[in-house]
Amino acid sequence: MITVQGVEGQTIGVLGLGRSGLVAARALRAGGAEVICWDDNASARTKAEAEGFVCDDLSKDKTIDQCSSLIVSPGIAHLYPAPNAAIAAALRAGVPVDNDIGLFFRSLATDEWDSFDTAPKVIAVTGSNGKSTTSALIHHILNECGKVSQLAGNIGRGVLDIDPPEDGDVIVLELSSYQTDLARALTPDVAVFTNLSEDHLDRHHGMGGYFAAKRRLFAEGGPDRAIIGVDETEGQFLAGQLAQTAQDDRVIRVSTTQKLDHFGWSVFVRKGFLSEYRKGKQVASIDLRAMTGLPGVHNHQNACCAYAACRSIGLAPRVIEQAMASYAGLPHRSQTIAEVNGVRYVNDSKATNVDSAKMALRAFKNIRWICGGLEKDGGLGALVDEVASVKKAYVIGREAASFAMQLACETEISTTMAAAVQQAHEEADEGDVVLLAPAAASFDQYDNFEQRGEDFIAQVHAIIAR
Repeated sequence: MITVQGVEGQTIGVLGLGRSGLVAARALRAGGAEVICWDDNASARTKAEAEGFVCDDLSKDKTIDQCSSLIVSPGIAHLYPAPNAAIAAALRAGVPVDNDIGLFFRSLATDEWDSFDTAPKVIAVTGSNGKSTTSALIHHILNECGKVSQLAGNIGRGVLDIDPPEDGDVIVLELSSYQTDLARALTPDVAVFTNLSEDHLDRHHGMGGYFAAKRRLFAEGGPDRAIIGVDETEGQFLAGQLAQTAQDDRVIRVSTTQKLDHFGWSVFVRKGFLSEYRKGKQVASIDLRAMTGLPGVHNHQNACCAYAACRSIGLAPRVIEQAMASYAGLPHRSQTIAEVNGVRYVNDSKATNVDSAKMALRAFKNIRWICGGLEKDGGLGALVDEVASVKKAYVIGREAASFAMQLACETEISTTMAAAVQQAHEEADEGDVVLLAPAAASFDQYDNFEQRGEDFIAQVHAIIAR
């Protein structure tokens, strides 16, 4: 655990007692703080009280007035669409509001680091899509190359739950916009911006606020190296703000749509080949096409970002390439489950919206597409031009019939996952891909997308075992 520094003798409120909140309370107590906890969920309060924490409603003036600061979990609104009642009370009282990310960055370095030959480094990854895969891929590469690394933040463990880093260790953080927006300290050594598309707009009051939350990782933190996806205008703008000139190699530009050969440092993909350019000259190339853990253009962007991050801390291109080749992918994200008789089964249950399903459909050919679920606002119109590689769609969910009517391809109303997998399996030919990419939320039939993906995996394994 990372012990929070500079809080001895202070009373600090912790709002939200989920994975990150309870760990923050423990880390604050280890640093000598008195902690007052609160969560609207009674069972969460009971769990905290069992560990000896005092629980009191932080929205009460008499409670918040005792606090020198308030630490907030990422799922709790702090500004838009309206501040949580406890945060509103803190703002009225002038109590600073922070989160576990802010505590982490101000507490990570210790006096022990003075004796290290190489100070530990932090690589922080943000963006709309691909940040989990990019973070996990960086972590995988580092481990395969013999570097000790830990993965935390919006993926894996809470940031304060990791072990204190030793000499030369690397910490890889996935950071959401909720986390970067509120943190009072953001000081990564390497910061990565994958891309930007519409998401969480209610929490950020529109695209401008959403981009501003992501931008804080770079503007507030001043990383030694910034890796920026420049396939959207926002990324181009951010890279331009951070670089002194086009040749400033503190900024590494990344693209999957354009050749970037006129900057100080860039990494891009063309026709499945990753290229690294330094000052107008190609210095490395990697063939990504055969890497089954990184299918499709969207994963090629993730590969570029991960490659650039690892290069920026001194790893050699061929070492990175070898490590990438053994990356199996994250569960439920373009995850190859099996390949039997020339038919490949891919679980992309995380494709819960139209944009992510579009990327999955572009990644494969000869697709037997399992889709459907709780349809999101905006409909499926954006997928009309994305079904050229779909041989047939097998639609699941309670509203499978209405979902199927919007698809411009041959469809089968399967309703259940078991029926969809069975039908796709029976009709698949050698060279086909049975792809779960729902383009919808899971809550009509499942508790979450993970449970939906696990059902797909179970059905595939059951068929293979027969």
